[in-house]
Amino acid sequence: MALSLSDGPVLNNGVRMPWLGLGVWKVKNGAPVVNAVKFAIRTGYRSIDTASVYGNEEGVGQAVRESGVPREELFVTSKVWNADQGYDRTLRAFEESLARLGFDYLDLYLVHWPVKGLYKETWRALETLYREGRVRAIGVSNFLIHHLEDLMGSCKIAPMVNQIELHPRLAQPELVDFCKRHGIQPEAWSPLMQGRLDDPTLREIGARYGKSPAQVVLRWHVQRGVIVIPKSVRPERIRENADIFDFALDEEDMRHIDAMDRGERLGPHPDHIDF
Repeated sequence: MALSLSDGPVLNNGVRMPWLGLGVWKVKNGAPVVNAVKFAIRTGYRSIDTASVYGNEEGVGQAVRESGVPREELFVTSKVWNADQGYDRTLRAFEESLARLGFDYLDLYLVHWPVKGLYKETWRALETLYREGRVRAIGVSNFLIHHLEDLMGSCKIAPMVNQIELHPRLAQPELVDFCKRHGIQPEAWSPLMQGRLDDPTLREIGARYGKSPAQVVLRWHVQRGVIVIPKSVRPERIRENADIFDFALDEEDMRHIDAMDRGERLGPHPDHIDF
């Protein structure tokens, strides 16, 4: 497994993506996001995940420029929002995201949700951006197996990443396995169950390794072959979340965490979106 914050899996197009990144959902633009991103980069993070709908792309771009780390050493993800889907609108939305970030390319651009009747045209726009070299990798978010099968039946370039809600209470093993079989890298949003970590199983496992429940859960994801992007603005949490590469869970502990799966979603079901 990976040994540092810069290590990660190689996507199906040969681009390497770090196992761990900083998510900035619900982090306010301006000083809050600038400070969180800069601290994460100083800590060693090399991956940052934002989206147009988060409203903080400007702050992410500012933090990257002020970090002192060359742009090419960082991996920045953004996403096209539902109201901007469709071929032409997606191309415009991408340009607007780049302008807000102050970048001339993105490392990863995702279709944020599978908007019925639009996501195939949105994907066609992502293929155009990829062929033009505007983005190093393209992918989807919140796509279930039937969405992926539908998309892959007509696309010219297969998705490289599927970012989905994943955590011990929503392990989605069939979807994770499907992605792996088809060369699509699974990535977890809300990997820490939005802080719902007060669980005896996680506490007991953590005590054996000298790790917190959050570190145990993040390590579980990585050992499943899943990329994680935990969100935090607190320096101590950002640092703690990064400290997961000096231990490994044994098979029994992995099974105990697997057994926590209840199919419990914290976010919307991808088949029932009205936003």
